[in-house]
Amino acid sequence: MRKHYTHEGLVEEQLAAEPIAQFTRWFHEADDAGVVEPNAMVLSTADAEGRPSSRTVLLKGFDSRGFVFFTNYGSRKGAELAENPYAGLLFPWIALARQVIVQGRVEKVGRDETAAYFRTRPHGSQLGAWASEQSSPVDGREVLEQRYAELERRYPEGEGVPVPPFWGGYRVVPESVEFWQGRENRLHDRLRYLADPSAPGGWRVERLCP
Repeated sequence: MRKHYTHEGLVEEQLAAEPIAQFTRWFHEADDAGVVEPNAMVLSTADAEGRPSSRTVLLKGFDSRGFVFFTNYGSRKGAELAENPYAGLLFPWIALARQVIVQGRVEKVGRDETAAYFRTRPHGSQLGAWASEQSSPVDGREVLEQRYAELERRYPEGEGVPVPPFWGGYRVVPESVEFWQGRENRLHDRLRYLADPSAPGGWRVERLCP
């Protein structure tokens, strides 16, 4: 179970001046290549004692401020971020032998931004946010389905669903962003942007051994 990578490499001269521009380029290339859900990312958090946990979530926006996802504040990731507001993101674009690895501090997005995104969600997903006490034990699936049915009667299709107060967005503000390109003989290219106020544009780039 070993894949021999034969993709083109990544050199410093090809990089954009800052990581969000480079991420945008690779994100569109992944989408154009048919990568399924290129916005799927592994989010890793840790509790106050440093015990890690990971899960796949969907990226819902990115710009110069960072990478945004939405979740229940009471979920395990929400609880861990409240204790330890740092996270790692991994975009596994395996079909292209590429990974993007982001590390940084995490902040909540504003309620206006959360509400704007919530209004774009399908009606069923809006109800699902209310029905699920994410990461909490539940006696059975029928309990979730009953909660959902009650919400469906309360907020029928076409009627506005309010944003749950326990649900919202987080932004990972990057301190480092690594672009990993698989290469032949395991001599992969790894170029990492590091936030550096003294560097031109606020970022410097280093190459890592594979």
